[in-house]
Amino acid sequence: MTTDAQSNTPTKPISITERDELDSLVSAHEVVLVDFYADWCGPCQMMESTIDAVAEETGATVVKVDVDELQQLALDNGVQGVPTLVFYTGGEPVQRLVGMQSKDTILDVIAQHS
Repeated sequence: MTTDAQSNTPTKPISITERDELDSLVSAHEVVLVDFYADWCGPCQMMESTIDAVAEETGATVVKVDVDELQQLALDNGVQGVPTLVFYTGGEPVQRLVGMQSKDTILDVIAQHS
């Protein structure tokens, strides 16, 4: 995992493979953006470079959750469509965006909750 030396925030999205990883990351970082996606999802693929840029350019920790691999985690988080972005601050979900989003929209939400 590549991190920013000053803030210890990962500068690349973290792909998780089990539920405990998400809980741990949400607890360990102040602002977390969780990208619930699927490999077959066109809008998810189109947003991939934006998600990568957000991880690199902001103080938010970006986590990627493949809804096909972690179906129960997606269900437990109320994901009904992909892409779904869930923003956490202080360990609590604070905002959700469903569908394709612009980089500016994502950056605005992170700024609101940072």
